[in-house]
Amino acid sequence: MSESNVYFTTFRTTFTENLLQKLRRLVKAAGIDTIDFKDKFTAIKMHFGEPGNLAFLRPNFAKVIADIVKENGGKPFLTDCNTLYVGGRKNAPDHLDAATMNGFNPLTTGCQIIIADGLKGTDDIEVPIKNGVYCKTAKIGRAVIDADVFISLNHFKGHENAGFGGALKNIGMGCGSRAGKMEMHYAGKPIVHQELCIGCGACTRSCAHTGVTISEIDGRKKATVDHSKCVGCGRCIGVCPKDAMQPNDSDSNEKLNCKIAEYTSAVITGRPNFHVSLVMDLSPNCDCHSENDAPFAPDVGMFASFDPVALDQACADAVNAMPKLAGSCLDEMPCETHDHFINVHPDTDWHSQVEHAEKIGIGTRKYKLIKI
Repeated sequence: MSESNVYFTTFRTTFTENLLQKLRRLVKAAGIDTIDFKDKFTAIKMHFGEPGNLAFLRPNFAKVIADIVKENGGKPFLTDCNTLYVGGRKNAPDHLDAATMNGFNPLTTGCQIIIADGLKGTDDIEVPIKNGVYCKTAKIGRAVIDADVFISLNHFKGHENAGFGGALKNIGMGCGSRAGKMEMHYAGKPIVHQELCIGCGACTRSCAHTGVTISEIDGRKKATVDHSKCVGCGRCIGVCPKDAMQPNDSDSNEKLNCKIAEYTSAVITGRPNFHVSLVMDLSPNCDCHSENDAPFAPDVGMFASFDPVALDQACADAVNAMPKLAGSCLDEMPCETHDHFINVHPDTDWHSQVEHAEKIGIGTRKYKLIKI
């Protein structure tokens, strides 16, 4: 596969061009206007930030992209899927509250916000994965699949499981429903934390395989999971009001990265897609945390491409070319390699994600960096 074009600009501004105007110029140079947006529903996938986290992208950046889509006759909406873990974005009302708290609303972004996998994270579509090795299908939030055009806008940073969170992570993990996220993260099936269970039966009603039953344990009604019947769809996790139903048996980080790549393929294959990464506020962990540690490397700039694999590779290379920041977690630990992401999270290897993405045909790691 020949190299892909990745467009780049720094965060330097002038008296005649601010940062938002510069982002606009970047994505236009990268070719966003060549997409046919006329009367097309356009999903702009981004992360609205876990309450308490301040490293997420400001809504102003999203408005730049939404405005361009509207200028070209499209119907943009911002979207994300609910989280698998317990937190501030595990269902649509909480998720929208978190987005509002962090400044995302139609006035600040120029478009509506839709939580792609619905009220409880169970509104998904099972999509075939071309060349899938670890997953043959992907459970993707319905609103993402219903869109005609897909755009990813991501905050590029470190990640405790994937090494870094970039375009592929934003798309693959981010567009998975709660059941999809469970499939990527875990090899096992749900277990019940009995001390939390109230025996309400919501899990039994959601199970299509009679894999969950309610019985009396120590005089109280409790749920149990029959793993011989359970298919690991994760719907019981989504409907449990007390978070008593939880996933079990974490999968390897390398396999997780490969599954993220395969889920990305399910999202972008067969329709126009475009990708933007802002390499700033390089926190060591995901924006899903309710906190963000100090950046471990300086801000780099803004990148855009039609190829999410080349985009992630270019961003990773750019970060690794930067010095570590004094006072950061990276400054406090021995650095055994020239790879910041592996030094921050020694148990991860981000290369497996881009390598597998290239192998299954959704992009190339070879890129030509075009500076704007």
